[in-house]
Parts: sequence; C-alpha cells; structure tokens
Amino acid sequence: MQHQSPVKRRVSRQIKVGSVLVGGDAPISVQSMTNTETCDVAATVAQIRRLEEVGADIVRVSVPSMEAAEAFGDIRKQVGIALVADIHFDYKIALRVADLGVDCLRINPGNIGREDRVKAVVDAARHNGIPIRIGVNAGSLEKDLQKKYGEPTPAALVESALRHVEHLDRLDFQDFKVSVKASDVFMAVEAYRLLAKQIEQPLHLGITEAGGLRSGTVKSAVGLGMLLAEGIGDTIRISLAADPVEEIRVGFDILKSLRLRSRGINFIACPSCSRQNFDVVKTMNELETRLEDVLTPMDVAVIGCVVNGPGEAKEADIGLTGGTPNNLIYQDGKPDQKVDNLELVDRLEKMIRDKVAAKQAVEANTIARG
Repeated sequence: MQHQSPVKRRVSRQIKVGSVLVGGDAPISVQSMTNTETCDVAATVAQIRRLEEVGADIVRVSVPSMEAAEAFGDIRKQVGIALVADIHFDYKIALRVADLGVDCLRINPGNIGREDRVKAVVDAARHNGIPIRIGVNAGSLEKDLQKKYGEPTPAALVESALRHVEHLDRLDFQDFKVSVKASDVFMAVEAYRLLAKQIEQPLHLGITEAGGLRSGTVKSAVGLGMLLAEGIGDTIRISLAADPVEEIRVGFDILKSLRLRSRGINFIACPSCSRQNFDVVKTMNELETRLEDVLTPMDVAVIGCVVNGPGEAKEADIGLTGGTPNNLIYQDGKPDQKVDNLELVDRLEKMIRDKVAAKQAVEANTIARG
C-alpha cells in the first residue's frame, strides 16, 4: 500500500514552467530532452509525444540556430507539454523562441555575452511571463574559475552559479531555477548541498553525462537519491546515453523509491531461488512489458514462495505468492483466488487492469462531485 514519504523537502520559491509548478510544495517534476535534430519537426514532435505518453512533465529542446528556432515554433504548435529551449551563445535565438511560445529558457548568462544582451533576454522572459534556468556544468566552467580552482570542484560550480544568479538579481528577475551538474556523483551532490543553502530558487537536479542505460541509471539513482532524501531538488532530469523515454521511467522509479511521487506500478519482486514455485524472472519480464502503459499508482508484489510471499502480498494492492499445487493471489491484503502457472500472467494482468479501472472511476466520481 502507498505510504507517506518521511522526506522533509527544502522550502523553495515556486515558479511556473508552462502549466507545471516547480518548487514550493509542488510535486517534483520529471523531465527529459529530445535527441532528434530539432529542424526535423516531425521526428522531434513524435519523440515529445512518446515522452508525454510515459509521463514526462517537461521536455527540453536544443535550439542551436535561428533555423532551429523557427522549427521550434512549429513544434510548439503541435504539442501541449511544457517546453524548455536550450540556448547558448546567441541571445537573439532566446528572444525569438520567447515570442514563439517557449515555457522556459535554459541559458548560461556567462556565454550569452555582454550585460545588455543578458538584459534583453531577461526582459523578453519577463514580458512573456516565462522563467529561466541557469545551467552550470563541470565540463564548461569559465576559464578564470578553472584557473582559480585548478579543476572542477563543488565550490567552483557554486561560484559560477552565484555569478549568474547575481546577473539576474541586478536585473530584479527572480523567476529562475538553477542546476550545478557534474558527471562525478560526489562533486554534484556537494555542489547542490552548498547551493541549496545560499539561494531560495528551485533546484534542477541531474548527474550530467551519467553514462549508458545501466551505469547511468545507477549513478543517477545514487546521486539524486542522496539529494532527494535530504529534501533537495524540485525537478529532475536523468541523463542517459539511451532512448529519452528511459530517462522518464528511471526518474519516476527514483521518486517512487523515496515515496516522493507515485506513477505507475511499484513492483515488489523477489530475485528468485530454488524455493520458487513459478518462474519469477520470466513473470516479471512479461508483466513489466505488458503493463508499461499503466500510470495509475499501485503496489504489486510478485514473490515466488511462501517464506516472504504472504507478508509482502498483504501490504500490496495485488500480491502473488508461489505455492504448491497452486499459487495464491491476494487483493487488498486478503487471499482472493488460486491460479496455476499457465494462467499466471494473464490473470494478474486482468486483475491489475480491473483494479486500475476501479481506481480511475473513483477518482472521476470524486472530481465530478467537486
């Protein structure tokens, strides 16, 4: 069953990215970034829609040229999700996408150039009611900071971030969020800890260039898990050299594990051993594949034997315990029915989908009653 998270979140200023609230008491949002060629509007729109389908709250799109800015305008017309434009160097691109319906500008004030150019971007953001994300990365620190610190360090990342914060402070602009990303877990974690004490704005968490699907997931889970458990973080992006859809799935899995946000099925499954009465690994693989589309929060326990099975099943919405001659399915903590191995996956899938439909009907009735 779902339990409240013991995490006490850092209090931060709230901003709005499109229709998504970030910071304050808003749910921690999950975002990804397209890896298509932005000027290929059809491919980019298709990828954004796939990200929406798996629950993305926000999608970032790289806009490296004025041509890409015009393409961004076409993309904006075709999708409803909150979009962030990733812009470097050319402030005129930021001005253009601000007029084309972007929901947030991701910039590094240090590479935008002169103060008047930064001011022009801030004025455009203010005029259009859109926030800014200051993005600091260990791989692109200013040259004087590289010289001062000798190498990227948590202190160097924070000093860079605070410089950019001062840019916006001087322009009396407070609707921004900040990230201080590094590929090294300890560097990123310490940088976020330091920054969290010095500003009130929301923090965008990420371990940059984390790696491939497996290694990047592990590094991100370790780093972001440490910060989120301490209450630090308002929006997250998992950086994987993989399909961006996987970034969203991993992001929600991390939040689910800390009870910070529930979306989709939370599977409790044993690693299997010789005591199992059915093939746990095969069953889990089939269930996860079949139920990827389910976004309703639910706990499902799949345990191969009677040692831990009944205890886990009693705590889940639906639980399966291996047994001889038949396995036992629990519903809402109580024994419900027996099932043999041949019907196992089909029966569980049907029960889960029926449970989802029932939960959705209750929610719809609650909303209708106001």
